[in-house]
Amino acid sequence: MNTFKGTGVAIVTPFKDDRSVDYIGLEKLVEHLISGGVNYLVVNGTTGESATLSRQEKLDVLASVIKFNNKRLPIVFGIGGNNTQDIVDCFKTYDFTGVDAILSVSPFYNKPSQEGIYQHYKAIAEVSPLPLILYNVPARTGSHMEAETVLRLAKDFKNIIGVKEASGVIFNSMKIIKNRPEGFLVLSGDDILNLPIIASGGDGIISVIANAFPSDYSKMVKSALAGDFRTAQQMHYKYFDMVHYMFVDGNPPGIKATLKILGICKDTLRLPLVNVSSATYQALENLIKNTIN
Repeated sequence: MNTFKGTGVAIVTPFKDDRSVDYIGLEKLVEHLISGGVNYLVVNGTTGESATLSRQEKLDVLASVIKFNNKRLPIVFGIGGNNTQDIVDCFKTYDFTGVDAILSVSPFYNKPSQEGIYQHYKAIAEVSPLPLILYNVPARTGSHMEAETVLRLAKDFKNIIGVKEASGVIFNSMKIIKNRPEGFLVLSGDDILNLPIIASGGDGIISVIANAFPSDYSKMVKSALAGDFRTAQQMHYKYFDMVHYMFVDGNPPGIKATLKILGICKDTLRLPLVNVSSATYQALENLIKNTIN
């Protein structure tokens, strides 16, 4: 489980102007992240626009990242949804060669009870050949996975090894950290809350901003995990304003705009997502210029 401590990156899926997958841009991004010192790559998450990728595209993107990565970093693959049986069927049919763990979002839209969320993950855990990381993001799913449900799953299933906590509620993370079984990972799902979660005993982050600034962000996380909060605070506040503008028009439009400014890949999105406003783009350009210089 130490494999997934530190900085994981929810990588974007670059698109060409015609909105097909840009595999050249994807390879460039993977190299950028590996050279930046991140700890692992997360493919097919929210930031990767998984909601608008076909099943075959998801598998093709995964296969490409595995190829580009060439066994240098662990890979986490996102498989989630609101149809439990469909997810179970995916686990029974997918080839997971080259994948080290699964990130699975709590069911969305259906708004299940806490017992429903538990039974959903129970069904997945019973068929998964790989370790599972839970993902609580109520702003997107419409339902909150309570700390008690996370802890129940952590204690009942050995292959559920952690949670990506993106509720925005520090208390929820603290409650899990206080009562978790030994070795269970609590990973921030919010860049802005990463430092306080680590300071509370958390284990790292699955980051968005690290797509753009992997070296600095990895340094911040490593410093915080080592107890060097003076260095970590400096890095945290270096990007504090940029994080705001990176999310003000949604995710991943903000991070894709940032990657375009840095010359890593295009900022093309698939509908219903659209590009950031001109004001946000200008603010990001100015912040990047001042931060890098």
